[in-house]
Amino acid sequence: MITVNGREIAGAEGKMLSDVMEAQGFDRKRIAVERNGLVIPRNKHALTQLADGDHLEVVTFVGGG
Repeated sequence: MITVNGREIAGAEGKMLSDVMEAQGFDRKRIAVERNGLVIPRNKHALTQLADGDHLEVVTFVGGG
C-alpha cells in the first residue's frame, strides 16, 4: 500500500507514478511530487515505479494574481 497526501491507496504498488497520479485525478502538468522525502522531477514520473510503503506528497500549483 502507498500513501498519497496522508491517504492510503491500495493496488498502486508496481505502477508508474504518472499513472497513479492520473488515476487519482491530479493534473500532471500542475503538480510536484515528493516520494519518501525526495522530489521526483516531472520527466521521471513515467519512469518511477512505486513500491509498497512509499509515501507521496503532492502539491498542486495554482495560478492567479
